[in-house]
Amino acid sequence: MDPEVPASEESGRKRRVHGMLKLYYGLNEEGKIEEKPQSADPCDINGPDFDPEHYLNKLRKECSLAELMNQETTMVKQIRSLDSDMQTLVYENYNKFISATDTIRKMKNDFKKMEDEMDCLSTNMATITDFSAHISGTLEDMHAQITKLSGVHTLLRKLQFLFELPARLNKCLELQAYAQAVNFHQRARCVLQQYSHLPSFKGIQDDCHAIMEKLAMELRQKFRDGGSSAKDLAECVELLLQLDEPAEELCEKFLSHAGSRLQLDLQGLEAEIKPSPSVSKDASSLLPPQSLNTDILEFIDRGCNEFVSSLCLVITSYQELFINHAQKGDLASKNMAQMANGKLLAFVNDLAARYFSLVERRIQEEKGVADNSLLVRALDRFHRRLQAVTKLLPGSSVPTRGTEIVIRAATERVKQYLAALQSFYVDSLTDVRQALATPRLSPLPTPGAGSHLSGPASGREAPSGLPELLSSLSASILNQIKSVLASVHLFTAKDITFSNKPYFKGEFCCQVVRESLVVSFIKFVCQSSRQFCESAGDKGGSTPPALLLLLSRLCLDYETSTISYILTLTDEQFLAQHHSPATAVTSLCAEAREAAQKLLNHYVKVQGLIISQMLRKSVETRDWVNTIEPRNVRAVMKRVVEDATSIDVQVGLLYEEGVRKAHSSDSSKRTFSVYSSSRQQTRYAASYTPSAPMDTSLLSNIHKLFSERIDIFSSVEFNKVSVMTGIIKISLKTFLECVRLRTFGRYGLQQIQVDCHYLQMYLWRFVSDENLVHFLLDEIVGSSAHRCLDPTPMEQSVIEVICERG
Repeated sequence: MDPEVPASEESGRKRRVHGMLKLYYGLNEEGKIEEKPQSADPCDINGPDFDPEHYLNKLRKECSLAELMNQETTMVKQIRSLDSDMQTLVYENYNKFISATDTIRKMKNDFKKMEDEMDCLSTNMATITDFSAHISGTLEDMHAQITKLSGVHTLLRKLQFLFELPARLNKCLELQAYAQAVNFHQRARCVLQQYSHLPSFKGIQDDCHAIMEKLAMELRQKFRDGGSSAKDLAECVELLLQLDEPAEELCEKFLSHAGSRLQLDLQGLEAEIKPSPSVSKDASSLLPPQSLNTDILEFIDRGCNEFVSSLCLVITSYQELFINHAQKGDLASKNMAQMANGKLLAFVNDLAARYFSLVERRIQEEKGVADNSLLVRALDRFHRRLQAVTKLLPGSSVPTRGTEIVIRAATERVKQYLAALQSFYVDSLTDVRQALATPRLSPLPTPGAGSHLSGPASGREAPSGLPELLSSLSASILNQIKSVLASVHLFTAKDITFSNKPYFKGEFCCQVVRESLVVSFIKFVCQSSRQFCESAGDKGGSTPPALLLLLSRLCLDYETSTISYILTLTDEQFLAQHHSPATAVTSLCAEAREAAQKLLNHYVKVQGLIISQMLRKSVETRDWVNTIEPRNVRAVMKRVVEDATSIDVQVGLLYEEGVRKAHSSDSSKRTFSVYSSSRQQTRYAASYTPSAPMDTSLLSNIHKLFSERIDIFSSVEFNKVSVMTGIIKISLKTFLECVRLRTFGRYGLQQIQVDCHYLQMYLWRFVSDENLVHFLLDEIVGSSAHRCLDPTPMEQSVIEVICERG
């Protein structure tokens, strides 16, 4: 059987018994008697008017025998159940009944004892009342006399104090117990003033006045000497105020004395800013600023511990003496508090201005940016200690000016970091130029069969470490930027008191750090890189072409990834994303791409002009009319191919290959006619007459009309093929223009044929479209033929043999 069933039945039975008891006694759930209307039904077995005889008669009349038997059985069961419940209730509460009986018995005994004690107390109180009445009656006659004697005694003591007052004051003056003397005089002054018409009191009053005048003179002298501590000085002023000294005069003297002591603190600070007198002028110019005076943190600590602490003590003492005391007594009607507060504000603002001037001068000496934590800690301590002045003197301009100094110092330090970054970038470029100027140990091989360069071409050989130089330059700049951001981030650290100012949460992070530092440096990189394009002369100036190529790649990398990374890093560290930036990332990327494009275009122009210069000199310095029959390729053509190969390798180190058009299978073996690739040589060789040049010139011009126009100085793309195409276009165009200005003989024309075929053998590999090289070389040969006195071309097989042998 479940053990929980008997327990539930037991609790239900108890509730039923209690309910029946409540019902019997007419109680509700709260234990109060319910007021129910009285039932007058004699047949209601639970009602007060129940009549058994009437109830039985009614049952006999209305019920059958079986119903009567059932009613009897039911009633017997209810009687037994009530008897059983009553027995159980009595049994359960038996101990309570016994305890209640004992308690009632004990209470009866206690109350009986208490009644006896109260009777005794009442008797004693009556006796005491009788004795008190008897004593009062006995002493009633002497009470007035005792009161009179007590008043006389008090008066005599006061008179004794008055007559002894001059002696007391002299003794206090002798012992320098000025506060006690003033206290004695304050106690007696009103009485002496009231009875000054009596000769005896008048004499005492005169003696006291003389003594107090002497005391006041000593206090004034002590006040003027200035050798006392701040506590003694405050006590002196307080005593003088109690002696009715003019409050305004005391304010001025107090501030003057305190100002002289604070001026000494300021002079000590100013002495730390200036160089030591023992150091000579020449020697001091060689020493760094840090070796001539203490560091900025020690300077600020000294200023805070000496000047600011003393200033706060002066403010507290002054307010306690002249402002707080002015709120009560007779001084309140004289507007002393307003006057004293105005003088204090002017005094504090004037001294604080001198102190701030010294602090700014010392901060301006902090030119080094190696350790920014020292400056930040100094500014934090400076700002933190000024908060005490703010609490003591709310109307002062000290906190505002102090915050302005912190803001200017932080802004100036960011400017110094920008200058340091710019200097670092310039120095890094100098190192790169030196590395590029270092000659290589082994030259690049020439593309020709079995030929070698005698040495590297100055400014045109690709340094073996060009990618390493780019990677090192980019990494060093990025690391330097991260280091600078970490140093500047100290200004916004959570443990710095001024970092929660609105300026440092908003304008400093967005305008100063992001715009004035990071964005300005990125713009400086782009602008300084573009300056290499503007300062170059006809021959490229003093800027190595490899440096132009490296900077173009650097700017391109900035455009693709570095700028976004730097600005994202800045925004994350300084929470600048909560403020609208003045410069968008896209505009900076566009500026970097523009710089990269300009540098790469200039690189193409410089390299093209270098090769063009060689070709121009080779054409201008040769007698093409009386030259000998060509037996080999000219050395300058080999040099052109070698330089083009070197440039191709150099560009390939930093840029991708690019897209080329499909090459024909015989690109290196194309032939050039005397006039044009669209005309056959035999057509004009047999019928060369004076009218022939006119016809060939006309046909050449017609051919040019239908040829695709070649833009020589167009912008190049950021790949190797486009760069090489631009350089070769400039070089061949120069070659063509130089040829048009010369007159050729028979062998001069043939030499041009050999040179052009040699160039065709190698240059087609570098360009995006081999037809471009073929067209320009065809124009060169055609122009030579037009300028030739005896246009007899060389056999193609002979040209090929000479070029292969060369």
